[in-house]
Amino acid sequence: MSHDQPAQPEAATGWDSSQFKMDSKGRLVPINAIRATDLLEDQLVGKLFSYAGPLHARIGRFKGHCFDDITAFMDLLAEQYGARKGGAKGNITLLSFDGCLKVQVAVADHLAFGPELQIAKQLVDECISRWAEGANDAIRALVNHAFAVDKEGRINSAALFQLRRVNIEDDAWQRAMQALSESIRSIGSKQYIRFYSRPNHQAEWHAVTLDLASAELPPPEPQAAQTQPAA
Repeated sequence: MSHDQPAQPEAATGWDSSQFKMDSKGRLVPINAIRATDLLEDQLVGKLFSYAGPLHARIGRFKGHCFDDITAFMDLLAEQYGARKGGAKGNITLLSFDGCLKVQVAVADHLAFGPELQIAKQLVDECISRWAEGANDAIRALVNHAFAVDKEGRINSAALFQLRRVNIEDDAWQRAMQALSESIRSIGSKQYIRFYSRPNHQAEWHAVTLDLASAELPPPEPQAAQTQPAA
């Protein structure tokens, strides 16, 4: 029985895959047919991603460690005061002893709006039509802003909450606001962690950002002073 290895496709066809690169349409293009600048750009993107991938994973691990450590600290406090460990998650602010470092954990609820929202919109439109010319232009603008959707089809929840605070003594308006309140659905929450520092306890807080858009570049290294040769 022969134990010879099967022939590789490259050997059979006589072409070397290392001399080709796949383009954005899935076609193999000979490297010698690709512009030098395109090859340099491809190499640059590959190099940057070779750093970005591990950094992304490292930030993920750092975030996990932060929440683990904070949870352990809160459990320690709960044990000290005889409370149940692992209670409901909420907003937390932690400070260093000198008051110059601060860590904040914030919990943001993700909201959705049920079919009652459409009923609220219908009732509000009826109010605006019935009030006709007597309707306040500011109220009209607020209503239009509150029920508008962005290009992803998302409702402006902040504008809707602002609309709820408008107190108008009108039965249809009150029913609209009730329908609006009952349309709100909590579909989950997400925890965020933020870091702040300041040089002393009287200075303003400055955020320690962990995203590339807000990160500060390191200062340039000082250049060595050039000495003039002796005359």
